Amino acid sequence: MVVAASVVVAVGTATGMISALDGSRGSDEAGPPETTRSPSLQSLPLVPSASPSLPKSPSPTPASPTPRKTAGATPRTPSPTTTERKQQPAVVSARLYRHPDSQVLEWVRDNAGDPRHAVIESRIAAQPAAVWFADFTPDTITARVRAVTSGGSALGRVPVVVPYAIPDRDCGGHSEGGAPDLDAYDAWIDRFAAGLGSGDVIVILEPDSIAQSECLSGGERADRFASLARAGRAFKAANPKARVYYDAGHSGWNTPAKQGERLKQAGAASAASSDGIFSNVSNFHATADEIAYDRQVLDALGGPAGLGAVIDTSRNGAGAPADGEWCDPAGRKLGRVPTLSTGEARIDGYLWVKLPGESDGCKGSPGTFTASYAYDLAR
Repeated sequence: MVVAASVVVAVGTATGMISALDGSRGSDEAGPPETTRSPSLQSLPLVPSASPSLPKSPSPTPASPTPRKTAGATPRTPSPTTTERKQQPAVVSARLYRHPDSQVLEWVRDNAGDPRHAVIESRIAAQPAAVWFADFTPDTITARVRAVTSGGSALGRVPVVVPYAIPDRDCGGHSEGGAPDLDAYDAWIDRFAAGLGSGDVIVILEPDSIAQSECLSGGERADRFASLARAGRAFKAANPKARVYYDAGHSGWNTPAKQGERLKQAGAASAASSDGIFSNVSNFHATADEIAYDRQVLDALGGPAGLGAVIDTSRNGAGAPADGEWCDPAGRKLGRVPTLSTGEARIDGYLWVKLPGESDGCKGSPGTFTASYAYDLAR
């Protein structure tokens, strides 16, 4: 049974947060940031929702690599550059876009005298992260997406956007919601696509929508996967520069063979709809584990040679908790800073999809920025 760990709270804003920790730390912890500050947009109609919490796994998973058997897949190890990069963490890509409205930026503006201010500002608030669209708002979605993508284009940077409105979202769990049905969802996707503009953009398409589909009947699953394939085609037709990634869960969840087959059914093997897969969204699994897992999933998926993977490294600097705890577990750290230059074959980027400092619901209200949690992750 999948642990229901998600909570959607539309508290108003969502955007970028990344970190940088001392380079002498472990290989999954972030290194010194290359920071720049984005100017405010002239017009920003309705900011996106806060990022939900999505650290789901079928059972408690230890932090050690490859804790489970896989069906028909031989575990691989990351390329040698992983070990070499322990002394040289990736530097944040200047190409990624930091949206200028977020809960953490609001906190930084309002708490200049707080002793945690400098750490949170430099290691989280100054960095880019994904922007979530987690509410079903057909009338405003085009303008809201366009506000983000046009902001990135104006600076020559790449925004990361997350459409999260699939019907039966989270199998009726804590993050239940989304569109009322697939017809409404398809129409919402078309309006989302209309806001993608013509510049570079990365789309993280519906976290959990493929990995967590056991609650659906066979027919319902096929219909969902058809809508996801359609969504990818719509995004690429609207903006050929859009890079669309599909849900691969994470290394502690489905086997690569099972996940690859489902991804194939959802259109992830077609260049007309997909650029590859994403993993570890809102989770804590170590980057090396995700690299090995993603390569196995890509092998199982098949498709064009150019398909790759992006990994959410926002909170995986200390790996996954040994007890499988998902709700703001103690001892976690910010992971590798976001970059589109990983030095790893078939790994297109390390991204911060989950917004560091936004609580899962234990250290603060679900989905809201909690300074004590952010500080613990960043220091």
